[in-house]
Amino acid sequence: MNATGTAPEPHREPTRTDRLLAALGGLVSAYVSLAVADLASFWVRPEAGPVVAVGGTVVDRTPAALKEWAIRAFGESDKTVLQLGILLLLAVLALGIGLLALRHPVLGAAAVGAFGVLGALAAVTRPDSESAMDAVPSLLGGAAGALLLYVLTNRLLTPGPGTARADRRGFLIVAASTGLAATGAAAIARAIGSPVQENAAASREALRLPRPTSPAPAVPAGAQLPVPGISPFVTPNSDFYRVDTALVVPKVDADHWRLRIHGSGVREERTVTLRELMARPVVERDITLCCVSNPVGGPYVGNARWLGVRLADLLREAGVRPPSEGGPADQLVARSVDGMTIGTPVVAVLDGRDALLAFGMNGEPLPFTHGFPVRMIVPGLYGYVSACKWIESIELTTFDAYDAYWVPRGWAAQAPVKTQSRIDTPRPLARPAAGTVMVAGVAWAQHRGIRRVEVRIDDGPWRDARLAAEDSADTWRQWVHPWAATPGRHTLTVRATDGTGATQPEQRTDTMPDGAQGWYSVEVTVEGP
Repeated sequence: MNATGTAPEPHREPTRTDRLLAALGGLVSAYVSLAVADLASFWVRPEAGPVVAVGGTVVDRTPAALKEWAIRAFGESDKTVLQLGILLLLAVLALGIGLLALRHPVLGAAAVGAFGVLGALAAVTRPDSESAMDAVPSLLGGAAGALLLYVLTNRLLTPGPGTARADRRGFLIVAASTGLAATGAAAIARAIGSPVQENAAASREALRLPRPTSPAPAVPAGAQLPVPGISPFVTPNSDFYRVDTALVVPKVDADHWRLRIHGSGVREERTVTLRELMARPVVERDITLCCVSNPVGGPYVGNARWLGVRLADLLREAGVRPPSEGGPADQLVARSVDGMTIGTPVVAVLDGRDALLAFGMNGEPLPFTHGFPVRMIVPGLYGYVSACKWIESIELTTFDAYDAYWVPRGWAAQAPVKTQSRIDTPRPLARPAAGTVMVAGVAWAQHRGIRRVEVRIDDGPWRDARLAAEDSADTWRQWVHPWAATPGRHTLTVRATDGTGATQPEQRTDTMPDGAQGWYSVEVTVEGP
């Protein structure tokens, strides 16, 4: 009985329109849930948002072969595609939950809340989780979505005032107003910016790079060939490739950044600030980086001028010795603020090469996408075994004792860069005019250098290309070959020989487990006069 002494109005049987509105209610509730969670994550930290946390968990559990396919198919947009896929799946589930709620309102609301709990669990169990506060965005979002779905569903199940029909007008008013409110709040938060990210951006803006104690030699005048279409010798920061697992680029406050050095063979654990790092002798070097996911002729390679300090000096001051000198550790495990671990041979860091803890890139502080405030650079090794971005810890251990992130996923524990060459111009399927066509590109074999590049037209003989001036053995090298092109379809192939005299093998291999190799070819159609 209600307050007037009469029986309450029973819930009515839903119509087709009600079911459509219920599905819409599920979708709106899911949207509001994500908006509230996103809003909360701005004050906790962006990485704690449910889509990012769940997406990171998906990335960690995705088979390596599928990750490689995603990189080949979507390039640097693979993370965006993943997040869109998660949102699409959530949308489909939300439609179903909305229909479920029409029959079982409490169960439907509980389902939305359960997704909030799952998001919270994903956030607090991520390797980069900082505290239990990481659960707050997902829990708040789940609660908001559950409450909204319950309210919307009851609008459909309970007749409106003076009518036997569902209160559809009330449903639409509640759905629209909450959706707009969530959108507005999230937009305002994004316009204001996350306090965490704002502090990090301010610290980067205020950072002044020190002058190098050991400046990089001037780039030889002939290192950049005057050939249209060839990759520039120095890759602009905005064009430098990015391949990592971070769905949200970590933004670290440089004033609070610390690097911990510890582990086997470390005489005394050390913690270094950025200011202390920059007060040391500063080294400037041109070094080419390459991703192990780069296919033959692929784009995931770039050359930049890096500014930092020698990692070997820090390690030796801490008492670290290579195994050849009796040191107990043969692996250096670098850990990123996002939980990524990268294992590097200790000998490669201490053998005299320019292994750096870099804080500058092409004359400016590292961009956030490339590891600000500090990243590791080790010439001659693929990035996944050397180039830890957003580094915060270095642990000395052994390869037998610890597998870094990529090793259990099928990648080799050690991976020197393989000799590679690429044709930049003409592009595949180009249609140049008959006559002299400049075939040009880049070749790289970091820490060994490039001694020779050869070009073959169709099945003809190999011809030596003209090499650009060499900057150093740690940078790529441009090359060019003038081709007397005749009308018709042709295949252009390139191969390189490194500084040790080893030539690229013809047989192509996949990127797994330790990098692709093989000759690169392009097909072009030369148009007659």
